Amino acid sequence: MTSPHYLAADDRYTSGMQYTRCGRSGVLLPKVSLGLWHRFGDTSPLESQRAVLRRAFDRGVVHFDLANNYGPPYGSAEANFGTVYAQDFRPYRDELFIATKAGYDMWAGPYGEFGSRKYVLASLDQSLARMGLDYVDVFYSHRYDPDTPLEETMGALHSAVRQGKALYAGLSNYPPEKMREAAGILKGLGTPLLINQHAYNMLDRTVEKNGLIAASAEEGAGVIAFSPLAQGQLTDRYLAGIPADSRAAVGHFLKPEALSEQKMALLHALNKHAVAHGRTLAQLALAWVLRDARVTSVLIGASSVAQLDQNLGILDAEPFDEDELADLERLLS
Repeated sequence: MTSPHYLAADDRYTSGMQYTRCGRSGVLLPKVSLGLWHRFGDTSPLESQRAVLRRAFDRGVVHFDLANNYGPPYGSAEANFGTVYAQDFRPYRDELFIATKAGYDMWAGPYGEFGSRKYVLASLDQSLARMGLDYVDVFYSHRYDPDTPLEETMGALHSAVRQGKALYAGLSNYPPEKMREAAGILKGLGTPLLINQHAYNMLDRTVEKNGLIAASAEEGAGVIAFSPLAQGQLTDRYLAGIPADSRAAVGHFLKPEALSEQKMALLHALNKHAVAHGRTLAQLALAWVLRDARVTSVLIGASSVAQLDQNLGILDAEPFDEDELADLERLLS
């Protein structure tokens, strides 16, 4: 059991965490941020969640990323975070950078998902209540809604900032052309876009190919990468097969067929490269995403303190040289 009386580590800002400026803003984010997408719902013990959150903050991870539908069930990650926040983190609120999002389905009826002003602002109010917060640091539109005018969705984000319920606005899962359009609307309203969040990893380089990273830099926004480990594929989790308790075995977000013979050959080659360079496969994958200076932070999940610490080991790793990057490019091409 963890101690009921939490005092953050005195060396949390001098123990190795590195911080990067988010676009053209005043915000500095840790290179590694903690995402509460998995393992923070009601299916995971609260004490395990508390231990990971405490350890993350003790290591200088000040950015916690949530969304209204994280769980399961929906809303439970925010509610559990709210419990831990009230008991442990309330004295440290001004040191924390907390994010939430609205866009995916949350409740029944016509106003429970996508990008209408009604849904977006109602969802934010619910998120704040679950977490016990007066405001979040960044509030995201979680996905582009093709049936709602961007002016309405961006106007809702702007209203959240004007009302003091969010400090910054962000976008997630937006295609580059719609991101640019949305950024222009926000700029015109006086609430510039802070950050874009999108999947990015060695196995999914869409944001390189479609220009989202480049467009974000041109718009003055940062980039935060979720799924940098490709739902656990870029770890040692599947190198010897599919464990019974793994995401691939459950088959919800990661399907077993994704681990094809060709994919497994690549994962083993990447693991061999990682070991030869003194890294784990996960550390290699995280460092690879962060090789691009336009990427502000990577979002990792963690089911245990040990897993968190292992992934934070990338902060001590030597940067890639040109030869190693070329070797990795050959493997990935």
